[in-house]
Amino acid sequence: MSETLTGSTVPRRQLGRYLRDMRNRAGLTVKDAARGLEWSETKIWRIETGQTSLRSFDVEVMCRVYGAAPDMTEALMGLAKETKARGWWQAYGDAVPEWFDLYVGLEAAASKLFLYGQELVPGLFQTEDYARTLITADHPEESDEESGRRVGLRMARQALVRRPIDPPLLQVALNESVLRRPIGGPRVMVAQLERLAAASKLPNVSLRVVPFSAGFHPGVLSGSFNILRFPLNGNGTESEPPTVYADLYTGALYLDKPNEIERYSEAFSGIWQHALDESASRELVSQAAEELSDG
Repeated sequence: MSETLTGSTVPRRQLGRYLRDMRNRAGLTVKDAARGLEWSETKIWRIETGQTSLRSFDVEVMCRVYGAAPDMTEALMGLAKETKARGWWQAYGDAVPEWFDLYVGLEAAASKLFLYGQELVPGLFQTEDYARTLITADHPEESDEESGRRVGLRMARQALVRRPIDPPLLQVALNESVLRRPIGGPRVMVAQLERLAAASKLPNVSLRVVPFSAGFHPGVLSGSFNILRFPLNGNGTESEPPTVYADLYTGALYLDKPNEIERYSEAFSGIWQHALDESASRELVSQAAEELSDG
């Protein structure tokens, strides 16, 4: 009898992705891994495509065969415990360690990203100084070295925006408050606004700003969120279920049920309709930078 899986597929998909990448780095084919683990090739394939939950013990064995580092083994064993959950919330400090950024894998695999920033510039478009300001404020207990690693990861993620082969398409909607809040002070914010204006000219980026004059729009209630959509298979279906991600104060929320995707997609469409067009949005970004420079 086939196993019935309920709830979010995010932890299963992410666990499978990391295990597949580890197997490839170890130079093992699926056939090699199946032989070493004494499993069928079908089982390996189902694990790597997120179609089955997995016991922590099995993950430990796979990590041993693949030569994984102890900290990565521990992280993946923690993730395995989440694969049978009905829904999924990554609460920092629980089974999955905080340093294990699962969103990075999803983001890199996406073909389309819909980003709404209510108060802050999305991470893919932050300057190093802007990101450092946010990260040190959010983690005041960390050393400069630890904060630097977080900043480095955020900067490394941005390579996908300009990826030479199949870069994702990005629709970015920002509330005007994102432009007006001088994170890090005027100098840092001016550089950040200049980065946004430059990014908005990229062929795979469409950026719009919702002005204060728009009044009420769905983003007032939704808060910041990202919608990730994935490449299509040969039959026209998405290779992975669309996923909504929200980075909240004490953790990260991942949603992938159809009704949740539909609700957030409708919200993004409403936000987009209330926004200025690309040209007017770029002008507003530049205007905000000039006002800060003059101040």
